[in-house]
Amino acid sequence: MRALLGAIGMVLARLGLITAERAEQTVDLAWPRILTGIARMSKNAADVAMVGLALGPAAINGVGFATPYWGVAFSIGGGLAAGTIALVSQRYGAERYDQLGQAIRSSAALLVVVTIPIALFFWFVPETLVSVLTSTPAEITYGARYLRILALGVPFAALNLIGSRALIGADDAWIPMVLRGGGAMTNILLNGLFIFGLGMGVEGAAWGTVLANVLVTSSIAIGLARGGLPLIGEFPITVDPLGRYVHIDTFRDLISIGTPVIGRNSVWTIARFPTLAFVAMFGQQVTAAYIITRRIWGVMNTPGWGFGLAASSLVGQQLGKGKEAIAEAYGYEITRFSVATYALAAFGIALFAEPIVALFIGSRTDPAIPIAVPMVYIAALAIIPQGVTSTIAGALDATGDTRWPFYSRALGMFGFSIPLVYLGATTPLGIWGIYLSFFGETAVSAVINYYRFWTGKWKAISRGYRPETTPTMDD
Repeated sequence: MRALLGAIGMVLARLGLITAERAEQTVDLAWPRILTGIARMSKNAADVAMVGLALGPAAINGVGFATPYWGVAFSIGGGLAAGTIALVSQRYGAERYDQLGQAIRSSAALLVVVTIPIALFFWFVPETLVSVLTSTPAEITYGARYLRILALGVPFAALNLIGSRALIGADDAWIPMVLRGGGAMTNILLNGLFIFGLGMGVEGAAWGTVLANVLVTSSIAIGLARGGLPLIGEFPITVDPLGRYVHIDTFRDLISIGTPVIGRNSVWTIARFPTLAFVAMFGQQVTAAYIITRRIWGVMNTPGWGFGLAASSLVGQQLGKGKEAIAEAYGYEITRFSVATYALAAFGIALFAEPIVALFIGSRTDPAIPIAVPMVYIAALAIIPQGVTSTIAGALDATGDTRWPFYSRALGMFGFSIPLVYLGATTPLGIWGIYLSFFGETAVSAVINYYRFWTGKWKAISRGYRPETTPTMDD
C-alpha cells in the first residue's frame, strides 16, 4: 500500500500537482489509515458475505437493515473524534504537549456519557427499530438478533475512534493501523468461527464485531496510559488516566467542533433509513444487490479515511505554527492526491466487479448478481468525487470550520440522493434512480466543500481553536 501510494505521489509530483515532500508526508499518514479502512470495510463486507452464504438473501437484508443503527456509534464517535484530532494536532504542532492529555480524556468522558443510553436503546427494542425499515418477518428477526448483540459494542466502537484520532493528530498513523486493522482481521476470524464453526448465524457475526472492538479499545487505552505496548512499540503521546476528565473549556471546544461533524456523519446514517425503505420497494433481489454494492462502496471509499485524516493532521499542525498559507497548500495538494487514488481504486473494483459480487452470494445463477454487477460499475464511477469531499472535509475539520461539510452532505443526501431513489421506486425511472442517487450523494458535497475551502474563511475560524499561550498542565 505504501509503495502504491508512493508511486502515485511521485507521478503527481512530476506533474507539478503536489510537492515531493508533501506527497511523502501524506503517504506516511495516509497509507496506514487506508489499510485500516480496507481491513475494516472488508470486515463489514465479510459480515454480509458470510451471513449470505450461510443463511441467504433474507439474512443479508436483515443485517443491512440493522447496520444503520450501528452506524450511530460511528457518527457520534467520529464527530467527537474530529474535535479530538483538531485539538491534538494543533497542540502537537505548537509543541504544547502539556495540553494533549486533557483533550483526550475529556473526549473519552463525553463519549461514554452519550453512547451508553444509545446502547441500552438498541438492546431493549431491536425488533421495533428494524421493523421501521421492513415488514418481512424473517428480515426483522435476523436484523433484531444482530442489533441486540451489537448494542454491547457501541461505546467501545466509538471510543477506539477517539484513541486512533489522537494518535494520528500526533503524527502516528501506524499504531492505529496495526491495532484497528488487526482488530478487523480478528473480527473476520471470529465471524468465521462463530457463523460456520459454531452455527451461531447472525448472532455470531455480531459477537465477532463486539469482541473485536473491545480488544482494540482496550489496547489503545493501555498503550496511551503506559506510553506504549509490547510488540507495537512506543506511543507518540502518553495520557495520565488518573487526570482530570471534566474540563468545561475543552468540552466546549469538542462540542463546537464535533457537533457539525456528528451532524455530517449522521446525514448518511439517518439517510440510510429512508433510502433502504425506498430500495426495499424494488423487491428483495434489488435490496440484496444494493446492500452488497454498499459494502463494496465502503471498500472503495477507504482512500478518504487516509487522505481526510492526513489533511486534518498536516493542516492542523501548520495552523498550530501559525502558517496559514502552507496549511492551505497542504489542503489543495492532498486533495489532488486523493482524487487520483480514488480513480485508481474505482478502476480496480470495476475490473473485477462480477467475481467480487459472487463472493457475497455463492451462486453465480442467483438473480441478484445481474442486478448488483452494473450497480457496482456505476458506484465505481460515482465514488471518485469523494476524493474531494473527504479530503477537504478533513482539512476543514482541523480548522474548526465544520459546518459547511455538514451542510453539503445533508444537501447531497436529502436534496438529491434520497429523492432519486424514491423516484426510481415510484416512476418509470426505475433502477436508474438508484444509479443517479450515487452521484447525488458525492458530486454535490464535493463542489460545496471545495468552494468553502477556496473562500479561505476557515483561516479566521481556526484562530479561535489554536493552543493557549499560557501553560495548562496535564494534571
